[in-house]
Amino acid sequence: SVVQVRQISTQPPNMWKAVVTAAAAFALLLCRSNTLDNGLARTPPMGWLAWERFRCNVDCVDDPYNCISERLFMQMADRLAEDGWKELGYEYINIDDCWMSMDRDEEGKLYANKTRFPNGIKHLADYVHSKGLKLGIYLDFGTHTCGGYPGSIKYLQKDAETIADWGVDMLKMDGCYANVSDMSWGYPDMEMYMNKTGRPILFSCSWPAYAGGIKVNYTVLGKYCNMWRNYDDIQDSWDSVTHIIDWFGDNQNILGPAAGPGHWNDPDMLIVGDYSLSYEESKAQMAMWAILAAPLFMSNDLRSISEEARSILMNKDVIKINQDSLGMPGYRMIKEHGIEVWTRIIENKEFPSYAVAFLNRRDDGMPYKYSLTLDKLGFTYAMGYEVAEIFTGQHYGHYDFHRVLTLHINPSGVVMIYAYPSE
Repeated sequence: SVVQVRQISTQPPNMWKAVVTAAAAFALLLCRSNTLDNGLARTPPMGWLAWERFRCNVDCVDDPYNCISERLFMQMADRLAEDGWKELGYEYINIDDCWMSMDRDEEGKLYANKTRFPNGIKHLADYVHSKGLKLGIYLDFGTHTCGGYPGSIKYLQKDAETIADWGVDMLKMDGCYANVSDMSWGYPDMEMYMNKTGRPILFSCSWPAYAGGIKVNYTVLGKYCNMWRNYDDIQDSWDSVTHIIDWFGDNQNILGPAAGPGHWNDPDMLIVGDYSLSYEESKAQMAMWAILAAPLFMSNDLRSISEEARSILMNKDVIKINQDSLGMPGYRMIKEHGIEVWTRIIENKEFPSYAVAFLNRRDDGMPYKYSLTLDKLGFTYAMGYEVAEIFTGQHYGHYDFHRVLTLHINPSGVVMIYAYPSE
């Protein structure tokens, strides 16, 4: 809207100029502070991302099956589209680092490595779109990407326009080779330039991870980024998964309120289906990412994934919890005897149901017997709740605040329950 101001004739011209200048600056600030209007990520985004599993493997001579190339991403798009992943919500195919050439073209534009991506990114985007999927790509705010490829700090507008012209649907912007102090203007500028292209591009920011995780203003961050990495890169190990869970639990009072529809904390990729996690640990990561309302980006080989891993990643009930429209992340409510209990409000804020993860951090060789009453978790409906286990489908029955719920939780495993109000 336009506010019309009537000038008073007795006001000195220089004072009027100052008022107009201040008003214009304030209006610009208001416009800028509401930049993120792309309407994306109303629930946590889902898809597949190359980095953890395929890294910066550019050797297409000796390892053509696994190198970062057009072929790899087309094959993964085929798998998402044809093997039932897309129907469950896994819709993004995301390129990470090492896709570029080592220089820009004569117009200063980025372009893909011509050997590994002979048809260019636009062709790949068209292929991904033909499968009913979306394409994500990687840039770095600094002078170079983490892998040493061209950075974007002097080319933000040009790079935003380039990826929009290619038909890219999501951008992950890393923060290697950059000053953290520049990120407070750089990431907002990039989002502004993407918005100006008119193409909706989901924006994943690495700004908090480089700024110490909790040393950013998350209210400001949520105005520019649809999701953000807060913490260290995940590695292919249970220790890495638990370190991330610990960090989110220890900082939940800052991180929890920051997340919601359109703007999400990102604890990094799902490594279910890779080399290190056991079946119990795989279930635990999937359950915890659902409780955290985390983006679900698998980083695995969908061409050879096991049926066991597939069953975990395709669990419709866990995905439903992750994608709950309230968008309220869960919190660690109890930490005792090597057991953690995490609770997430779902479905209705005023009369809520709950998803609860009982995570066993013990390694003493047998399932741990754990008991409690539901009021210990902050449940409020005195008439009680119907309780069922998510992974097994077992129905435990009706529990009021006097009936003790007893569970047996496998080492490094999880029991995940769904509880809804019932008389």
